[in-house]
Amino acid sequence: MTETFQLLQEAFAEICDLQSASAVLQWDQETYMPPGGCNARAEAVAAVEKTAHARLVSDDLARLLDQAERWAQAQGPDSFAFAFTRAARREQERARKLAPQLVTELAKATALASDAWRVARHNSDFPAFAPHLERVMALSRRKAEALAVGKRPYDSLLDIYEPDARTTDLEDVFRALRRGLVPLVREIMARRDAVSDAVLHVPCDENLQVKFCRTVTKHLGYDFERGRQDLSTHPFTTSFSVNDVRITTRTLKDYWPAGLYGSIHECGHALYAQGIAPEFDRTPLNGGASLGVDESQSRLWENLVARGRPFCTWILRVLRERFPDQFSRCQAEELYRAVNKAGPSLIRVEADEVTYNLHVLLRFELEAELVEGRLRVSEAPEAWNSKMTEYLGVRPPDDANGILQDIHWSAGLIGYFPTYALGNIMSAQFFAQARHDLPGLDGTIRNGDFAVLRGWLKDNIHRHGRSYTAAELLKKVTGRALDAEPFLDYLRAKYSELYGFKAAAPVAVRLAR
Repeated sequence: MTETFQLLQEAFAEICDLQSASAVLQWDQETYMPPGGCNARAEAVAAVEKTAHARLVSDDLARLLDQAERWAQAQGPDSFAFAFTRAARREQERARKLAPQLVTELAKATALASDAWRVARHNSDFPAFAPHLERVMALSRRKAEALAVGKRPYDSLLDIYEPDARTTDLEDVFRALRRGLVPLVREIMARRDAVSDAVLHVPCDENLQVKFCRTVTKHLGYDFERGRQDLSTHPFTTSFSVNDVRITTRTLKDYWPAGLYGSIHECGHALYAQGIAPEFDRTPLNGGASLGVDESQSRLWENLVARGRPFCTWILRVLRERFPDQFSRCQAEELYRAVNKAGPSLIRVEADEVTYNLHVLLRFELEAELVEGRLRVSEAPEAWNSKMTEYLGVRPPDDANGILQDIHWSAGLIGYFPTYALGNIMSAQFFAQARHDLPGLDGTIRNGDFAVLRGWLKDNIHRHGRSYTAAELLKKVTGRALDAEPFLDYLRAKYSELYGFKAAAPVAVRLAR
C-alpha cells in the first residue's frame, strides 16, 4: 500500500506544480505584466487551470485515492498519510463537482475582470467594471450550485475558504461582534479628540518607505532567500511553494503607515507560508488550515504585535534612523497612541481594529445578497454607500474610495471576506495563549527580538499546514472553540485605557496547557 500512496503523492505533486505555475502567472499580472498582455494572460491562466483541474478530477487519481485512503486512516489521525488523504479527498470531491468548462470560464473571466478593476479603480468608474462583475457573479452562482454545500448558495462559496463554516453561523458571530463593537465605537467617538494621529501624516519619500518596509519585514523574520517584496495596487501574498512566498505592498507619500502596516500584514501571511513543514511542499497540505487561520496570523502581527507599546518603542528607533527629520522629536507613547487612533474611515485596509470588522460585515452582507439574487450589480454602489453611512457614519465620495477599493470580487474570491473577521477573533485567542506560554514576550518585542514569538507560532500553528481543520487547530492550541469574547475584551481593555472611559467587565479566558 505504501507504493500506492507514493503514486498518489506523485500525482498530487504534479497538480500542485500546475497550480503554482498558474499562481506565478497571476502574480506577474498584478506586478510587472504590461497592460497589453491581459487577454493573452487570461488564455494562459485558463489553460493551466483547466489542465490542473483535469488532473485533479481524473478517474486514475480517484482510484489511487480510494485504494490509499483506508490504509492512511489506519496510520492514525496525527499521521502524514491521514492528513494527506483527508485534504486530497476534500480537494478532489470539490473539483469533481465543477465542470471543466466552468473552471475555464472562471479563470478567463477573473483575469479580465482583475485588469478591468485596476483601470476602473484608477478612474473611479464602477459602470466600466460592472459588466465584469456581472460575469463573475453569474459564474460564481453556477459554481455555488455545482458545489451544493449547505442550505444556502453562499454556503458553497464560504466553504472553499473556511471549511465547514456556514452563513447562518457567521451571521450569529457577526451579531455578537456588532453587539460588542457598536457601544465601543460610540464611546470612542464621544472622545475622538483624546488621541492625535498627526505624526502619521508627515510626508515620507516613497522610495525610502519601500526600503524601510523591507527592513522591517526582514527583521520580523521574512526570509528574502525564499521570497521577495514588490509593489501592487492592492497588497497581497502569494505562495508558489514553501520556498517561494512573495508579498507586495503599496505606499502613500503623506501616510507612511499604509506601507508599514500593509507590509507587516502580508508578512504575517508569509511567515505562515514559509513556516509550513518542508515535507508538505507539493502536497495538498501546503497551505493554511483555513483562510480564517491564515488571516489570524497577519492580523496578529499587524495589530496585536505592531500596534502594541513594546513594538512602538522598537519601531520608533528604526523610524528615527530612516526618517530623522520627521521622527527625531516623536516619543514612543505618542506613536503608540497615534497608530491606535480609532474612528470611521473609508478604506478597509487602513481601518483601525475597532471599526475594521464593520467593513467586513458590510462586504459579507453585500456579496451574500449578490450571490443569492437579492441585490443587482447595478444597485451595489448605492447599497455599499448606504451601509457605509449606517455602519460607520461616512459616505464614500467616489467609487474608488467605495465599492472599487478591494480586488477580491474581480478575482472571483466570493466568500473570502468573512474570513477577515474570523481571523481577528482567532488572533486574539492565539495571542492570549502565546502570552501565557511566553511570559517575557513584551520584553523581547521591545528589544526587536521577534524570534521567540515567531518560533512559538511556527511550532504551534505554521508547521501543521492543513493537517488540521481550523476548529481542530484552535482547540489544540488554545483549548477553546471559536469565541468572539477574547477579541472584544482585548479591544475594550485597550481602547478604554486609550480614550479614558470605563470598560465593560471582561470575560474570563481559559488557556490551554
